[in-house]
Amino acid sequence: MSIPFIDLKTQHRRVAAEVERGIQAVLASGAFINGPDVARLEERLAGYCGTRHAVGCASGTDALMMALMALKVGPGDAVFCPPFTFMATAEVVALLGATPVFVDVDPATCNMDPARLDLAVRAVRADDPALHPLPAHAGALTPKAVIPVDLFGLLADYAAILPVAAAHGLFVIEDAAQAFGATSELSGVARRAGSFGQIACTSFFPAKPLGCYGDGGMCFTDDPELLELLRSIRVHGQGADKYQNVRLGITGRLDTMQAAVLLAKFEIFEDEVRLRQDVAARYAKLLGPIPGLTLPVVPGGNVSVHAQYCIQAESTAHRQELLDRLTRAQVPSSIYYPVPLHLQPAFANLGYGPGAMPVSEALAARIFSIPMHPYLTAEVQQEIAAALAG
Repeated sequence: MSIPFIDLKTQHRRVAAEVERGIQAVLASGAFINGPDVARLEERLAGYCGTRHAVGCASGTDALMMALMALKVGPGDAVFCPPFTFMATAEVVALLGATPVFVDVDPATCNMDPARLDLAVRAVRADDPALHPLPAHAGALTPKAVIPVDLFGLLADYAAILPVAAAHGLFVIEDAAQAFGATSELSGVARRAGSFGQIACTSFFPAKPLGCYGDGGMCFTDDPELLELLRSIRVHGQGADKYQNVRLGITGRLDTMQAAVLLAKFEIFEDEVRLRQDVAARYAKLLGPIPGLTLPVVPGGNVSVHAQYCIQAESTAHRQELLDRLTRAQVPSSIYYPVPLHLQPAFANLGYGPGAMPVSEALAARIFSIPMHPYLTAEVQQEIAAALAG
């Protein structure tokens, strides 16, 4: 029997009846774009995350784009991003004419290093690459925003990042695309992903912890002015009606059928988060004794939703040996991420070279991922552990 990397089929069997009812209701209504289920989903997920408002949109990438546009990020602005993440985080910055300034990550959590963020902002203000590696022409940039990424299901260190951002006058856009449902204690209070910064963004891509059956995303905010901007931007800068355009925008609307799917799947989401904790705990017990493996770290006060289960090998050669073992045992695997963003051809114009972000480069050379989802059984996990042990 094949082992799925993410088992969406088992999940669908669990919610199939409710999904079918939701989709049939949408089909009967004819309200296929921004229908009533979109508003219902926005209200439910805002309440879950602990924010006042939510705005559904077409993808996690659109959510980030809308957030940047609402905060008026553009040419001449520096936006601080981790290089060890998916392309979308920095891509939207460049698409708006702003400049991504990469900030290396913590080797244990793989999330943005707050101390390096402080150095990077100071370096841009002083145009001093001796303080921190900078992109070309950094002296012409104005620090504007930071996009911490909640990587692999674990929230970034907002207890440290938020004060740095405040000290430098930066907007904070939380990229929670991989961490919907995760929590972290801040000042003794547990806060959920989606509740940090001026605007938080998430993705409902099918493989995410809460995923739809296509593309989808959402922005979260407590600010009523930003709420209105986000709503306008997602529909071509709409004003009083769809034929009044008061600003530039995008086609960022969420399909009503995807909202219906998400409403059905949200009913079992908390149980799936609990099941993910069980799977991660079994992995830690099974894989901990295997020499040469560095397992994911979840700092105290945090709950990760383990969007991926990423392991670090001792070296690139060791990783390849482990991947070969998994292939022979017919266990699927993946590498998140093989090339950090500062070394991607699309960002060659920024002038970063090898060695600029040493932690991200080391992670890219050693990290790999194994199957992770709520329906992974102990027996299958034992098979995976046996394959890795050789």
